[in-house]
Amino acid sequence: MNKKIKISIIGTRGYPYVYSGYETFVKELSERLVKKGCDVTVYCHRALFNEKPKTINGIDLVYIPTIETKNLSQFIHSFLSIIHACFSNPDVILVVNPANGPFGLITKLFRKRTVINVDGLEWLRPKWKGLGSIYFKWASKMATLFYDQIINDSDEMRKVYLNLFKTDSKVIAYGANIRKSKNADLINKWNIKQREYYLVIGRLIPDNNADLIIKGFLKSNSNKKLVIVGDVPYKDSYASDLKNIVDKRLIFTGYVKDQDILAELYHNCYTYVHGHEFGGTNPTMIKAMAYGCAILALDTVFNQEMLQKGKFGLFFKKELFSIINKIDYCEKEKLIIDKLRSESVNGINKKYEWDNIVDSYIKVFKEISA
Repeated sequence: MNKKIKISIIGTRGYPYVYSGYETFVKELSERLVKKGCDVTVYCHRALFNEKPKTINGIDLVYIPTIETKNLSQFIHSFLSIIHACFSNPDVILVVNPANGPFGLITKLFRKRTVINVDGLEWLRPKWKGLGSIYFKWASKMATLFYDQIINDSDEMRKVYLNLFKTDSKVIAYGANIRKSKNADLINKWNIKQREYYLVIGRLIPDNNADLIIKGFLKSNSNKKLVIVGDVPYKDSYASDLKNIVDKRLIFTGYVKDQDILAELYHNCYTYVHGHEFGGTNPTMIKAMAYGCAILALDTVFNQEMLQKGKFGLFFKKELFSIINKIDYCEKEKLIIDKLRSESVNGINKKYEWDNIVDSYIKVFKEISA
């Protein structure tokens, strides 16, 4: 009889707290790992959970405190969680976020087998200027030295680690669940109609380029709306300046936490516009594909990989005239947009299917814990 693999997962806010891509990843992964016979423990931010059950859906939960600061709370939480895990008995520790790269030295000293999912070019993101950028690049390098297995979620990120850190990594993509519209009336609260709006989803931070998309849209000839879903959980001049733009075509929804409402916003948009710049397989765009959106994306190697070099979407350059021209093109070429909408779901091939992704992780866990 095969021995159950015991896996501890560290580096997110916890389970079932779904806030961003990492939390969604851990939810999808851990639930499926349990169904496939693994023992799974997820480390959670104690302060974020009013109720603290020891187990949910077969997943064991450990609540670890931290010091609540904007930039350090996750870092401190991961450090304390790794110390706790090292005094426990997991077969494998799965860590997410390259910021936790240096902690691999601790697991190395305790002879714990470790895997780290390093997501995106964190050191290039505008929010991490100066010391933050230097730290993320150094931490990513440390991850390649101390962890038993590096995982990237795209072939292009694998190339980055090969070129920059001279380290190969295993590519296991981020997944999506294919879904069809169930209740289009859920979008009525914003007084918008099916196919009469463009959609942007993501935090209002510079590297998602919402400012460029908004300015380009407002200068285009479109009479449709632009719905911007997302915000930032702190006071920020960039986000405030965007939300203070007054134009009847703009709708800022803030965070939309109800997943059914969010899904309907995807399903019923004319085109989903994706401005994310730094990263591998992006959770919001892979969801747009799975939900059958026509997609207009920033031209990056990561977005080219996901949309298979234009097979499942259109691209714009990081220039104002480019986004203006592409939105005007979308307005004129309704048949092309309809075709993209009908075909984008076909981009969810085996690489982006959660069950295949989980099997790939299990294979890695077995290989390094053997």
